[in-house]
Amino acid sequence: MSHKILFIDDEINSLKTISAILKKHNYTVITAQTVEEGIVQLRKHKPNCILLDYRLPGMDGIEMLRWLKQENITLPVIMLTAYGTIEKAVEAMKLGAFHYLVKPVDPDLLLETIREAILKHETFSYQPNISHKFPEIIAKSQAMKEIFYIIDMVADTSSNVLITGESGTGKELVARAIHRLSKRKDRSFIVVDCTTIPENLLESELFGYEKGAFTGATDKKIGLLELANGGTVFFDEIGELPISLQKKFLRFLQEKEIQRLGSINKIKVDVRVIAATNRDLEKAVKEGTFREDLYWRLNVVRIHLPPLRERKEDIPLLVQHFVQKFAQENNRPIPTLEPEVMEVLINYEWPGNVRELIHVVERAVILSTSGVISFKHLPKRLLGQKGEKEILPTDTFNLLEMEKTLILKALNETGWNQTKAAQLLGISRKQLRTKMKNHGLLPVSSIKDEEEDEEEAS
Repeated sequence: MSHKILFIDDEINSLKTISAILKKHNYTVITAQTVEEGIVQLRKHKPNCILLDYRLPGMDGIEMLRWLKQENITLPVIMLTAYGTIEKAVEAMKLGAFHYLVKPVDPDLLLETIREAILKHETFSYQPNISHKFPEIIAKSQAMKEIFYIIDMVADTSSNVLITGESGTGKELVARAIHRLSKRKDRSFIVVDCTTIPENLLESELFGYEKGAFTGATDKKIGLLELANGGTVFFDEIGELPISLQKKFLRFLQEKEIQRLGSINKIKVDVRVIAATNRDLEKAVKEGTFREDLYWRLNVVRIHLPPLRERKEDIPLLVQHFVQKFAQENNRPIPTLEPEVMEVLINYEWPGNVRELIHVVERAVILSTSGVISFKHLPKRLLGQKGEKEILPTDTFNLLEMEKTLILKALNETGWNQTKAAQLLGISRKQLRTKMKNHGLLPVSSIKDEEEDEEEAS
């Protein structure tokens, strides 16, 4: 169902022009030429947003704002006028207007302002039981409430979803939440990490192959897309999908069918695709490393996850959650935090986002044998000691110690972004994870998830 816009303006040409633009973008437009007529239409049609001209016969736009405030009507109002002044804008905003645009209005700016106004209004009043409906995601910030709203709206559809955001912001958690709330929840959720599967194997992993399709194909193999029939496939780091495979993947998205290597038969599959990336795909399109048609096919619904530094009100909740989690997993009493410690955690910029926070909290819980987490249990990088990294001394000839030192240095340099750290070290991400596991640098939860994935794969 399209959103309804109540547009109040006494200029016929303005009503016709702007109404046509809005209708073209699937809005239902109700028009009025006076405030009095607008109030009647407001009560009759219950719009989602009001476009309100400043100068009107009889009651003007400011008087309409006062009436809305008096009636406790909280609909977003966008003021339009040909007479733009700072004083009028301030007066309108004080009375609750969402925004103030000067005629002639740029259509793109108007559409973006309306979209933002409706989204803000709906998410402000949208109060899900976070602990119940989104147990995967620990948050209370307004930015994350907007994410919850979009997840709720898109979950039970079949539309492709593109999740963007920095490394460590929780893109896979969002994908899992979408799957769990969808009609596909009882079917497979398969993760394809485009950075860990070698390019020469990725096609056969996705589409499968027939016996004898190539040297070494001694048996038929069912591909991941076919295995996920009826379920969801999450493509992590979709920006790393080889350009040579993008055309075939695009055809699969368009036709919803796959063809195993070595076969002439096409197989229909019903798969919901969710993709994620920390790359700027629009830039990659311009550079020719990512197909534009594939980008738009994936980008049906876009969910952008803000970095942790932009939602710091969530940090105390996250810290409390992970302190309890790691204490229970390690059979420890739940430690308390010195007040100054929480202040440090809130003020830190978290280049590695939630993933880095998890590492820091797990480390602090393990080291805090006294039941209190203090400064001494935090890595030095959090305490503002520039240049001092939480790494081992380098005056050793022990190869294992030196390897651990280099791995820690690379992780600290990249904010614990494993893909970037692996690139610094000149090894694959899979090799890095194996070495981190051997040196005890992977969190317990990550190892468990890895083991569970291996069991599912087998």
